[in-house]
Amino acid sequence: MPTTTEPIHWVKSSYSVDNGGACVEWAPANAPMTGMVPIRDSKRSDGGPVLTVSVSAFAGLVALARSADL
Repeated sequence: MPTTTEPIHWVKSSYSVDNGGACVEWAPANAPMTGMVPIRDSKRSDGGPVLTVSVSAFAGLVALARSADL
């Protein structure tokens, strides 16, 4: 997680649709500061678990999502 005391700015995935909040959020502003990308379930924004992955791992997840037949 970031080493700053600034609040994390979460962004909803562009694949998210209006389906009752079943979305993934990520914090892209953290990547330049920490080299890591936090990811969370938007339904658990009140302090639920956060998965933190490296920038290269996140790029791999995005590539996989783009190649999948969604």
